Amino acid sequence: MADREGAALMSNGDRAGAHHTAIASSYTGRASAGADCDIDPRRFRDLLGRFATGVVAVTGYDPATGRPAGLAANSFTSVSLDPPLVGFCVAHTSSSWPLLRRSPGLAVSILGADQEHVCRRLAAKGGDKFAGLETGWSPLGTPIVAGALAWLDCRVEAEHSAGDHAIVVARVRRLTPGDATGADPAPLVFYRGTYGGFLPPA
Repeated sequence: MADREGAALMSNGDRAGAHHTAIASSYTGRASAGADCDIDPRRFRDLLGRFATGVVAVTGYDPATGRPAGLAANSFTSVSLDPPLVGFCVAHTSSSWPLLRRSPGLAVSILGADQEHVCRRLAAKGGDKFAGLETGWSPLGTPIVAGALAWLDCRVEAEHSAGDHAIVVARVRRLTPGDATGADPAPLVFYRGTYGGFLPPA
């Protein structure tokens, strides 16, 4: 899906340091020997597709025209609690990110299971991405997607080039509960190129 590219996986180990050191040492030779192995991009993408993610809409507006801009991302992640930082990845080929980069602020709308159409619309190349979408304004004056699970008002803190993507780090300025209907609305989930929801355990 265009604009909804890239994913970063992080893990936090809490086992004994000696145990980790022994494992790392045993694999040093193998890692070095395979460091230059060619990785087929399609196979790489297919395997990473087995990692299920949520989906967000990242929105803002072009200050030169006042027109809203947006993209869909499944690479969204929390980065830091103090200060409150989040991150997401965008392809260098994205036509929406240059517009969003100029926006005075960004809003992240966490999409619900019934908002697949929002994701598809914002992930499309060209045209009016907001045609037919129900939108509103965040407390800090940024366009948001109505019916989302939650909204985060952000501003860009840093941008790092990484391969064919940019890693964007944003500082959260305001948290707002969404207006999704239902007592416990489900999130939109993306897995192996398809969309679904989340069924909590009974």
